[in-house]
Amino acid sequence: MAGKVERGFWPSTYRWSVERLSLREARMGALARLFIVALLVGVIALAPARAQEGFRPIYSGIQRPRGCLNPLERRALVESGAVLRLVAVLRSVHIRVPGILVRARLCRRPEGFAYLLTLLGFDGKVTQVAVDAVKGTLIGER
Repeated sequence: MAGKVERGFWPSTYRWSVERLSLREARMGALARLFIVALLVGVIALAPARAQEGFRPIYSGIQRPRGCLNPLERRALVESGAVLRLVAVLRSVHIRVPGILVRARLCRRPEGFAYLLTLLGFDGKVTQVAVDAVKGTLIGER
């Protein structure tokens, strides 16, 4: 029995449940468990440092939106006629930038209001477009 390690859930009296491993296999299993524990400790140790960085959204578009409106404010502006409806803006944009609308936001700008649209082109390319919400003209495209 020297050099052999018994492993199994059932007591060794049940012959069918006993699995015999060589000493080398037992050491390899112990090393694997040690590696997994070390990996988990490393992940847990790095988590607070990553959390201190804070949440940084990725904006690959025109500018980071700072003054975007919530749905109630947006609806009030559209119903009052101060800005164009999103459907009208999309009709004017689809002529220049064809694709599927992924996201739309109505944001404040120093010059007025603008729709920030994210479009998925039919070629798979993501495009971000800024459209003047009052006139419907294209401000910028990226």
